[in-house]
Amino acid sequence: MPKFAGKTIVVTGSGKKKGLGQGILQAFADEGANCVVSDLTIDDEAEAVADELRSRGAKVATIACDVSNAEQCQNLIAKTAKYFGNIDVFVNNAGIGFLMKPLLEVDTAKEWDQVISVNLSGAFYCTQAAARHMVEIGKGGRIINIASQAAKTGFPHLPAYVSSKHGMVGLTRASAVELGGHGITVNAVCPNHVTTGLGAQQNAYFSKLLGFDTVEAYLENMATKNPMGRPGLPSDTAAACLWLASDDAFYVTGEALNVSGGEEMH
Repeated sequence: MPKFAGKTIVVTGSGKKKGLGQGILQAFADEGANCVVSDLTIDDEAEAVADELRSRGAKVATIACDVSNAEQCQNLIAKTAKYFGNIDVFVNNAGIGFLMKPLLEVDTAKEWDQVISVNLSGAFYCTQAAARHMVEIGKGGRIINIASQAAKTGFPHLPAYVSSKHGMVGLTRASAVELGGHGITVNAVCPNHVTTGLGAQQNAYFSKLLGFDTVEAYLENMATKNPMGRPGLPSDTAAACLWLASDDAFYVTGEALNVSGGEEMH
């Protein structure tokens, strides 16, 4: 029997090919879960992600959600419950990491607010909505926040991103304290760099910033600094999510789990 047969997982920001969200859903689909693909819009790419999950045998729904809008987050939960009944696992994966500028050049009113509203406020809105549903149903649940190595360490030219991811760890801990009595665990996963679509934009930016001739040279240098000799893969983060959502991890909550090949150790 697959580990998550009959259970339902929702992953925000999961409508992009080769993204972390897709990788997480693929892992759960292979273990029998019903899957909800959610992104800012449900376009052809998001539908392709959904179709690929169906090819793995999963039941799949696609639901658009702007996580910076609390009402849309509530609607995401309501629609999922209508499709599948209970929500067992909710993953806050949606995020903005492509606004890269020196701290002194960030447009406070626009760029700072945009990143915080999606990465941190969005995680709060979705956590609250998902937790309300889980408490009402009374079967417990799992909430997993996709943070980052940037939740543990500062990086240049990403002041809003780093701040939002540090804040996500705080949200994880505060939520875990309040929701544990309802059988709901809340944990964060902190991957190092993963070359998704977003990661590719970061590669291009930082390779130029740090003076590398090519993106390939930048990636090679990055690999040499990692004890495991490579950047992260979506499957690495997905495996951590599978464990945190499993019965084996029931007594683990409020943690910020590094999935970084040893690059991050605190």
